[in-house]
Amino acid sequence: MDWKANVLVVANRTADSPELLDALRARAARGPATFTLVLSKNGADRATADRMLGGALDRMREAGLAVEGRVGDSDPLVAVQEAWDPSRFDDVIVSTLPTNSSRWLLIDLPHRVAKVTGASVAHVVAVPRELVAR
Repeated sequence: MDWKANVLVVANRTADSPELLDALRARAARGPATFTLVLSKNGADRATADRMLGGALDRMREAGLAVEGRVGDSDPLVAVQEAWDPSRFDDVIVSTLPTNSSRWLLIDLPHRVAKVTGASVAHVVAVPRELVAR
């Protein structure tokens, strides 16, 4: 049986961004990996969050990634705490908007996630697809 890394991925508006997809592909290229996307509701209603999650999971699976997902709490740190299981996950990827428009960076989310989980955290800065398409 081959060992696979299990990676927790936390995102909201950037969940279906090309930058996050590239980061997940790069992580998978380093060795077998499965991903769990936690989409923080972050103010969205449940139906909107479910739609966003479904779209992001479809894109990731189309790229050949092994991924599952769930909608998490609107507070991204709470969403991580609820999903985190040190016996299940090996590391974390946090995807945020760029510095000038990211509330998650204002609260220093990548470092706070590292502190809460004790895991290695990679930070991906991404632009949501709806902004790229304009």
